[in-house]
Amino acid sequence: MKMSNLLLGTIIFLSLLLQPLTAKEIKPLYAMKTSGGFISDVILDGDKIYVATDMGSVDIFALGSDTMIDQIVLEPTLSGRGELIPARISRIDRRNGKTLIVSMGAGNYRNVWIEEGGKLRQIIDKEKKLLIREAHFVDDNRIVFGTFDADIILYNISEGYKSYAKANSQSTLSDLRLSNDAKTMVAADESGAIRVYDVESAKMIAEYDSQNVDKVYSVAYGNGVIVTGGEDRRVGVYREGDKAYHLKTDFLVYAVGLSPNGKRGVYSDGEVQVLQLFDTKTKKKLDRLVGHKEIVRKIIFISDNALISSGEQNELFFWKLN
Repeated sequence: MKMSNLLLGTIIFLSLLLQPLTAKEIKPLYAMKTSGGFISDVILDGDKIYVATDMGSVDIFALGSDTMIDQIVLEPTLSGRGELIPARISRIDRRNGKTLIVSMGAGNYRNVWIEEGGKLRQIIDKEKKLLIREAHFVDDNRIVFGTFDADIILYNISEGYKSYAKANSQSTLSDLRLSNDAKTMVAADESGAIRVYDVESAKMIAEYDSQNVDKVYSVAYGNGVIVTGGEDRRVGVYREGDKAYHLKTDFLVYAVGLSPNGKRGVYSDGEVQVLQLFDTKTKKKLDRLVGHKEIVRKIIFISDNALISSGEQNELFFWKLN
């Protein structure tokens, strides 16, 4: 009798070993709280995290800590009623010690600032009449802007002029992402179209058969892989050398992310805003990141095994993956 029990136990144990590993739920390792307001953008620069808020500040955290170590604050601006209100920041970027800041201005036109060494200077004001949606450093003296009226602009900082202004499409631009070497960029718009351009010349390199049939909210781009999330509840995946495909979800996909090696993607999934990891090659769903209570707007991989995410709240989550 004892021998039969031992044999049965051995069989069960071996069968468990042979079963495929199942996806797990992962909770955030810790949360970073901003000084206030919703988080509008997040940038990772070395061992520091820069977090833009709609209360006119860029809060700076050291990677691995939940305590704010520094802050950039814009002066309040006048509302249409003549009241002082926080200068709402919409986009930020970092390069060689410089912080690029885009804030709301009069008439909904955007102000653009560069902070360096504690000094803040304005390079674009309302007189330029730019409705900037996206902004990224190309090098120390040039910025690529994407505007709400579908233009892609290469702007020379020192000369204060546009090297080019190219219309992306007839649809409103929804996201613009640069490659790690800043040589190519991916533009997405409200039609769901995905186009790749050469940054230097604005020449279109590729136009994909879109996996999204409606507005694209978010794009992740790197290592030959593009991931998109849209209003149509689809996650589009484009890999060099492979056929494009999409994953279906049951809620609008406001945010996507991509690991540095391009092997793992992640997207906001469902009304409860779970972050769903997946294999970009096999399409297989992996672990789920659970902890957000508001709509997720930004997901950034720190490494292939760690990421940060933020939503419509004043908290930024740090996740450690298996």
